Amino acid sequence: MTTDTTITEVVLPGVVEPDGLLLHRRAMPVPARGQALVQVEATGISFAEQQMRHALYPGQPKFPFVPGYDLVGTVRAVGPGGDDTLVGTRVAAVTKTGAWATHALVDIDALTPVPVGLDPAAAETVVVNGVTAWQMLRDADLKAGQTILVHGANGGVGSVLVQLGRHLGLRVIGTAAARHHAGLRELGVEPLDYRDPDMAARVRELSPGGVDAVFDPVAGPGVRTSYALLAPGGKLVVYGNAAAVGTGQSVVWVFVKLLARLYTWNTLPNGHRAGFYNFWAGQLTRRAAFRRRLRTDLGIVLDLLRQGVIVPQIAARYPLSEVSAALVFAENRSRAGKVVLEP
Repeated sequence: MTTDTTITEVVLPGVVEPDGLLLHRRAMPVPARGQALVQVEATGISFAEQQMRHALYPGQPKFPFVPGYDLVGTVRAVGPGGDDTLVGTRVAAVTKTGAWATHALVDIDALTPVPVGLDPAAAETVVVNGVTAWQMLRDADLKAGQTILVHGANGGVGSVLVQLGRHLGLRVIGTAAARHHAGLRELGVEPLDYRDPDMAARVRELSPGGVDAVFDPVAGPGVRTSYALLAPGGKLVVYGNAAAVGTGQSVVWVFVKLLARLYTWNTLPNGHRAGFYNFWAGQLTRRAAFRRRLRTDLGIVLDLLRQGVIVPQIAARYPLSEVSAALVFAENRSRAGKVVLEP
């Protein structure tokens, strides 16, 4: 049982600049039945929180709220009827919001054990990002020797995706700014500059028959190019809509147009497949099955991290008190990997 009496949390009060984030102290929450109180040791800054700051993330809570998509920490208490043996164990969880705090209440069935000996910050880099990469690769049904193109290969998801791809025996071409190319080569990636106007031609030079899958987190005008680069039977996987930020258009409308385009492409008789990866698919209609799948997949990814198959890509570490500076750093995208907050 924790002896602390208060917690500190980061509050997003509205559409504000990073320095508009607030640090708030309140009484220690008490877990209800089915909940655990987790002392947060690491949480991350993802693109989702960057969208939430602009009120652009679909389904985000009303302001004010505490951001924080995922966490790694230690269970300090469980609610009535809970398993007391959980207290003192290190766990990981996807929260969607609420993790930017020293302590968080989490549903017990959302907790996944973290292997002993893993650095919490290292484990944090693969909670959402690793599950996303693992599920996308598995669902793409690829075989060793095939070629994939990963846009944003230096990002939080991209950096895990390329490592898992190499582990599965895939040839990986990755796009990123030139400053990240040396690091990508160390991961076994063939890097290309995403700003190169001849990028598509470069891909065709490397893989004249096309690529077997493209993973695209941007979903802007370049999604047509991604689709055109597919080999016969290839698959386009879109898993974000970064291009919508700053356009002034409704994110929902941009998303609807994207889905319509993907659906139309799937009706063409060329053998190509195109789809949008949704991390939360099934969460509302099949909650128990969704959480079982999430715990299983996160357990697999954490074990791959333990084995050294995945090398954690930590862009920077910040204390919770410096969250504004951390958010600025994350949004500048100057270093590969994930920015981690360590409450």
